[in-house]
Amino acid sequence: MKTKLILALLWTSAACGYSQQAAPVRLAIYGLVHDHVGGMIPNLAGRPDVQLVGVVEPNKKLAALYAEKYHLDPKLFFTTLDALRATTKVDAVATFTSTFDHPRVVEMCAPLGIDVMMEKPFALNMDDARAMAAAARKGGIKVVVNYETTWYPSNASAYDLVHGGKGIGEIRKIVVRDGHKGPALIGCSPYFLDWLTDPVLNGGGAIMDFGCYGADLVTWLMDGKRPVSVFAVTQTLQPDLYPKVDDDATIVVNYPKAQAIIEPSWDWPYGRKDMDIYGETGALRLPDRSSVFLRTGDGPETAVPAPALAPPYSDPLSYFVAVVRGEIKPSGLSSVETNLVATEILDAARESARTGMRVYLAADPPK
Repeated sequence: MKTKLILALLWTSAACGYSQQAAPVRLAIYGLVHDHVGGMIPNLAGRPDVQLVGVVEPNKKLAALYAEKYHLDPKLFFTTLDALRATTKVDAVATFTSTFDHPRVVEMCAPLGIDVMMEKPFALNMDDARAMAAAARKGGIKVVVNYETTWYPSNASAYDLVHGGKGIGEIRKIVVRDGHKGPALIGCSPYFLDWLTDPVLNGGGAIMDFGCYGADLVTWLMDGKRPVSVFAVTQTLQPDLYPKVDDDATIVVNYPKAQAIIEPSWDWPYGRKDMDIYGETGALRLPDRSSVFLRTGDGPETAVPAPALAPPYSDPLSYFVAVVRGEIKPSGLSSVETNLVATEILDAARESARTGMRVYLAADPPK
């Protein structure tokens, strides 16, 4: 009888501990002007690990549109984070503002101990990037930068081949191509277009919108190394649609023994997020999110496995929940460290495009 009582007490204690551990992360969405929010809201439904406790959006007309479109209770919507927090506890924030507003959100959440996930890119410039990194350190919060390409099995498989299996030898060249026909032609909302095509709120056009993918991937593949120099050119091939910003760019990123070419564009005839990686002894071709092809020397190209990613590394919500719970630390493509270097590359690229000169990076790394 005594043994059964002890076992019962142990089971109850374990059950209580599990219940506390498995409590859903109380998530708030901050901002609705970034159309990527439309990909997150439907994925929140029915998840036991995360609960949407509120949406902060000062534009009441936009808030009403989302409430109707996704059948959300109007009581979930607030115009300020303070108003939301006055009614309920918030563990984490997923922000869908303009890039210009990222520092404001991080600096607001950091003293409150609220972890933040933001849509790419991390920052408009190095001043903003450093300010967010400093605020996160001071407040002891985690910051995650969400890129669609982070969750591609092909990218993870390629990284393992390059760094684990040494399938192609040391990297010599990386070519990253990202973009589509352009935000005005693929049906982006006017709220998204308003800031995406604004040089102040977005920092540029395609060079920021899609150049950030390449800067992030290249930095990750190069194990966080900072380049020696950056050279870039930009064009506006559709001035009637994008009179204030570029819609096409080429960025050349130089390392001591390697080179990366980043090709962001709003002028591709089709949507693309693909990459080629060339090494000393072979090459990898990644035409899409789930395919990897390996060629060694002059041999034939062969398909290699790109298995589905396991949770919590399979999607942004699972990853962010694990980060908020302290089960993992932000790393790689999602980390502040990687994105500080990516921002430095984009900063240098815009300066190079402005001046027509190669930009050499300072010796001291960003902090």
